[in-house]
Amino acid sequence: MAKGLSRRGFLKAGLVSGVAYKIAMLAGPARADLVEEPRNRVPHWVGADGKARFRYDAVAKVTGDKTFGRDFRAIDMAGWPREQTHAFMIFGDRADHAFEGIDLSALGAAGDADNLLPDRIVMGADLVRDGVLPPGGSEGLPAGFYGDVFLVPAGETPRFLGQPVAMLFYRDFGRYDAAKRRIRFDTEVVKWGAHTGPNTPANYGSGRYVRIGGARPDDRDVYSPLDGGTTVLGRFEGDAVLWPAADEAGDPNARAMWAVAEVDREIAAAGDDALVLTREHYSQSIDASAMEADNGLVWYDLVTGTLHAVLGTQSPYETVTSTVSMFEPSRFRLTKFDLSIGYTVGYGTKDHSVFPLYAIVAGLYGEGRPVRLALDRFEHFRTAMKRHPFWMKSTLVVDRTTGAFRILKGEYRTDGGGRRNYSPEVSLVGTSAAQSVYYFPKSDLSVASYASRAVESGSTRGYGTVQTMTATEVLVDAAAAELGIDPIALRRKNLFRSGMKNTQGAVPGGALRNEEILDRAAAHPLWRDRVAAKAAFEAANPGKRYGVGYAQVQKDFGSGAEAAITTLFFDASGRLTMRQQGMEMGTGLTTAQAMMVADVIGRVPDACDYGATNFPEMPLVSNEIPYSISQQDQDRLAADPHWTPTYLSGMTASNSVYYIGHATRTAAQALLTLSLWPAAVALWSRGPGGGQFAALSVTPADLRFVDGALAGGGLEPLPLERVVAAAHDLGLVTGVSVHTFNRWRWATATFDVPGVGPTTLPVDALSVQYGEGAAPERKALMTAGGFHFVPRTTVTYPETALNNAGVTYYTSVGTITEVVVDTATCEARVTSHHSILECGNQVVPELVSGQLQGGLAMGIGHALYEELPLYEGGPADGTWNWNRYRLPHAADVAVWKQTSEILPPLSDTDPPKGMAEVVMIAVVPAIINAVAHAIGHRFSETPITPARIREVLA
Repeated sequence: MAKGLSRRGFLKAGLVSGVAYKIAMLAGPARADLVEEPRNRVPHWVGADGKARFRYDAVAKVTGDKTFGRDFRAIDMAGWPREQTHAFMIFGDRADHAFEGIDLSALGAAGDADNLLPDRIVMGADLVRDGVLPPGGSEGLPAGFYGDVFLVPAGETPRFLGQPVAMLFYRDFGRYDAAKRRIRFDTEVVKWGAHTGPNTPANYGSGRYVRIGGARPDDRDVYSPLDGGTTVLGRFEGDAVLWPAADEAGDPNARAMWAVAEVDREIAAAGDDALVLTREHYSQSIDASAMEADNGLVWYDLVTGTLHAVLGTQSPYETVTSTVSMFEPSRFRLTKFDLSIGYTVGYGTKDHSVFPLYAIVAGLYGEGRPVRLALDRFEHFRTAMKRHPFWMKSTLVVDRTTGAFRILKGEYRTDGGGRRNYSPEVSLVGTSAAQSVYYFPKSDLSVASYASRAVESGSTRGYGTVQTMTATEVLVDAAAAELGIDPIALRRKNLFRSGMKNTQGAVPGGALRNEEILDRAAAHPLWRDRVAAKAAFEAANPGKRYGVGYAQVQKDFGSGAEAAITTLFFDASGRLTMRQQGMEMGTGLTTAQAMMVADVIGRVPDACDYGATNFPEMPLVSNEIPYSISQQDQDRLAADPHWTPTYLSGMTASNSVYYIGHATRTAAQALLTLSLWPAAVALWSRGPGGGQFAALSVTPADLRFVDGALAGGGLEPLPLERVVAAAHDLGLVTGVSVHTFNRWRWATATFDVPGVGPTTLPVDALSVQYGEGAAPERKALMTAGGFHFVPRTTVTYPETALNNAGVTYYTSVGTITEVVVDTATCEARVTSHHSILECGNQVVPELVSGQLQGGLAMGIGHALYEELPLYEGGPADGTWNWNRYRLPHAADVAVWKQTSEILPPLSDTDPPKGMAEVVMIAVVPAIINAVAHAIGHRFSETPITPARIREVLA
């Protein structure tokens, strides 16, 4: 690898570490033009009012077109061999004995004509010999991120339950299928040696956010992570976390630990005027139950060293760079990586999943044939990343007279299983979110992320916040009961309002509208009439208890290192093309991003290339990890106009509508102002004395699209095709590509655009394309994939200290739930619920509604039904499927009685906010609080099963 260039660095588009790569969405609707009939500029999925009638991929999906990676075989891929090999893995079901080998005698003897023995077996020793190891420990991935081996070598103890120990390869599908079925539940296949005890990795990490505010919320903090410049990190001694000392001179953590001691001292000294309430809460491990089980189809061309792959992943760019890193120490040669990606839905579990790397490993041993590694449901349950279980101890100090919160202290620990993945990051995000919708003058929130023999946990929907905010919301309701205060009234006294600081000391961006949500909740009949409804229901239904609960949360969206690219360009006929990295994973991104373009320039693109990561028009390099770069290094590196902190983000952290959408909206706006506006002015100015334009005062802000024509300020409406033709004839800008970066604030830069002059945009890189009539010297500038990369003259990146801010963008939701507890069956059932969401401007309201309904169902499952044992007897034993794992059904989620409302935006310029995660959170504590109202007991763990209710009612 080139010196100074990390795995994230691209010397030029399409090349990483000397390996050429190409990423494309699979054939089907993801690649189809949005406009089916060239003569008709309005596609069938867009109504006459310009709004989406349905998702643009809807027809393809309901008619069974191939859209997911699992739908494809080698025969479907152009240029691939027609025959393919099938592989499956053997998994270990112990994590405390040495692995000795496998016994395949159940598949028959080698001499038997009807034996089902594999054509090839690959063991851990083969991979170690060939240098095929998980990437990590350098070049952007922390050590152990994907573990230390793919297959457990003989003589070693697995790191965790269910770790793969072998791969079996079959050239014939029938024999493969029969063999897999024969030994699927055979516990004698894997042979174990001596008892060794656990072989888990080192514990993953710990962190702490402590803040002591000033006398008033707007006073300067006495101490906060943002002002103090550090997030406190502890170290492990065994399983004990050792925090820095408070008296070490020169230690940047010393001030933070002084603040910790102050918070503890005040809690201990609290008098009779304060309520000191401590509660513990457990949030369980769950499976996100993605409908598409993990799968991959990989062909490694032994002759050319080209790797071809069809994979389902939320982060294709990271899949490429991780794969290249994996190849570097191996004996295999990689010259080119041709990656095809399909739609996928994983609720976060397919973001940085290790499975695509397993599929690639299988492909390496396919002897020149494509290899399909596709998990069945049992295998997916034993391997897919889980939601982290959290053990939480929370202490709330409340002024008994005023009801004002004084202190929140949270002590959290979580189990990340046997691979690191994002465990420390999930833990810290959950910890920073624990304040929920409240302002705390003082807070001390700490977390420890442990390794164990459990199946690995990852970035599942909610990212640690559903666990911690549930604990806080339940604690607040408990405090309201202790103080005899209405739960909504107590929330109102302590709301986190606009301009206040979060527990990291940062002021969130924009207005916080928590009080509006509370007002609507308090006035809703479910909440307002709950006392009378309970009395009436229980009188009419002996043996059944009625309860209503409320919870309100706000969740951040984004990762603190968000980067996106959108390219938009017109050809001379007026055909508009968009390219961007966003890919469909069930959220409707392909519909929403196209509609964002239409909101600015009057119509959706004629063609879209989603899931792109090869942008020759944006030749950037990134050679630092954005979370750890120093301010000094950032200032130095930013002098290079080709440098950016992060090249592209994966599909994660609810980042599509706001962050990727920011690139789309900015590119569309730049195309409007740099291309369509000057072209339209040229047309309007034709004629004596400056034509019709000269007599009026019109600016770009006056532009409007009316029936596909550009109009505004009383000027003649111009068909868009005419305007584009003029832009091409005049040699104006006809295409733009922007790169954006956000670290809780947007990077901005100024560019000297030829023919336009200094142009400042909320981006850090800009490329433009000139029309067909441009002068030769201007066309000669278009050397970056047919674009002119315009070097920035100035740039302002967000300061690196904002890494300590934790978050600054929030979306809020409040949920009221109505539950009935049957004292005979001890079952709690949600009978209706109402949610109130604030998410800025909705791009496609129907997509928001779909995410809200799906999130609520997922939250109801977490609260009442879904649960996985962590260790032995859990999913790693291979016997779990939906026959054992209880998902909520339509009857469980009050599908016909649920209602919702969305707060209208404050203005038509409000941006849309990421909301796909927050909508599943509030319903969990709302159900716990509703059950408490029903039976008088507030549960401290989820799910609230009939067995747990029976224990209380006994």
